[in-house]
Amino acid sequence: MKQNVIFYKILVTIIRPFIKILYPYEVVGSENLSKIDGGYILCSNHLSNLDAIFLAITHTKPIFFMAKSELFKVKLFGKLLSMLGVFSIERGKNDKVGLSKAENILKSDGVLGIFIEGTRSKTGEFLRPKSGVSVLSYGAQKPILPVCITGSNNNRIKIFKKTKIRYGCPIGYEDLEINPNNLLGFKKSTKYIMNKIINLR
Repeated sequence: MKQNVIFYKILVTIIRPFIKILYPYEVVGSENLSKIDGGYILCSNHLSNLDAIFLAITHTKPIFFMAKSELFKVKLFGKLLSMLGVFSIERGKNDKVGLSKAENILKSDGVLGIFIEGTRSKTGEFLRPKSGVSVLSYGAQKPILPVCITGSNNNRIKIFKKTKIRYGCPIGYEDLEINPNNLLGFKKSTKYIMNKIINLR
């Protein structure tokens, strides 16, 4: 999976001041970014279309994001996303191609961005998490860095209102205690990760 790192960094540098003005944000727990190295999963809740931008401008390394396949239907926009390291995933399906790309990113020491709920929360409340994050962490044997995005208006992201991005302590894949022969183990570990994100709020 390729990413135009120079283009990514230039775009982040250009966007950051505008976001700071329109959607003032505060970063908490940035010291946790130095506690993790190599490939890992950046795992966040999902409140708005701006979430990926919030993560990109507050995270120290370029991120490869999973995105719904519908975003790639417009070829020009899809090409732009691909340059930024965004790749498509078929939601609700066993997308082996997408999962393989994600695992290869992790094994190549890249940072994989995942929204654990799989879709945006329209109410600001946390949704039921998807088990893909646990499957990928176990398969690539890579850790997870939990992060929680919180809006100021009933946990919704609003223009000119403060948003908080809180980074938590890394979670080692071995801490998940996954038994690959037991599917319930993946659900249990996913709930564990989700609770770490919830506690950050």
